[in-house]
Amino acid sequence: MTDDQILKARLKDLAKTSYNQNIYTYSNFLSMEEQALLDDIRDDISYIKHTCFGGNELSERQIIEFGSEEEFGYPGHFPIALIKITPLLAKFSDDLNHRDFLGALMNLGIERNVLGDILIKDNTAYVFCLEKIADFICDNLTKVKHTNVKCEITRLDIPALTPTLVDEEFPVASLRLDGIIASLIKCSRKEALSLFEEKRVTLNGHITGRNSTLLKAGDVFSIRGHGKFIFDHAGGNTRKGKVYVHIKRYI
Repeated sequence: MTDDQILKARLKDLAKTSYNQNIYTYSNFLSMEEQALLDDIRDDISYIKHTCFGGNELSERQIIEFGSEEEFGYPGHFPIALIKITPLLAKFSDDLNHRDFLGALMNLGIERNVLGDILIKDNTAYVFCLEKIADFICDNLTKVKHTNVKCEITRLDIPALTPTLVDEEFPVASLRLDGIIASLIKCSRKEALSLFEEKRVTLNGHITGRNSTLLKAGDVFSIRGHGKFIFDHAGGNTRKGKVYVHIKRYI
């Protein structure tokens, strides 16, 4: 079996266990490409509700939760912890990047699928991980590159990671998703289409290949490598007949 087939089978098993035992079940952290496999088995697991979350509104790597409060009568709990990794002496610290932190974590012998996104602000890393591995990381990660660090488990909703929204407005020929993306990131229509083919576009939480989808108010879409956006509304026309779209960009 291929890796994709193994993952699909694993997700089907989690869905079946959740349904049969009336309990929440959870995957490990999945990349956007792995999350896209849900589309292939959506009909097979339609009997149980599933939700994706990675610890933050902007998380790309996410866990799949099978089950819902409506079905079970009690809320679920995503098994996600957030670790803050800080240089012990800031003035002597290396200039640390995503690769440095990820490399240091992987050197502990843990698997990538227990780690979510790694966000870096002011040379401090915030690492989403499975709760079961959080204490191990805090006890064993003492150095990143040549910099001594300290780790602490913190709450998921810390202000430093709260995204803000910036308004943007521009004209487009139609409300098609591919055209809006092309205008938004200033690329050609052909380049926009390649983003769909590479499974780098999500719409309302699901990877989509439907580039011709017409956006409606409130739709949330993201483009891996370019950010996350909300389609606010369309209004006003140019002299050439284009329509202005109003977008909110997460930063």
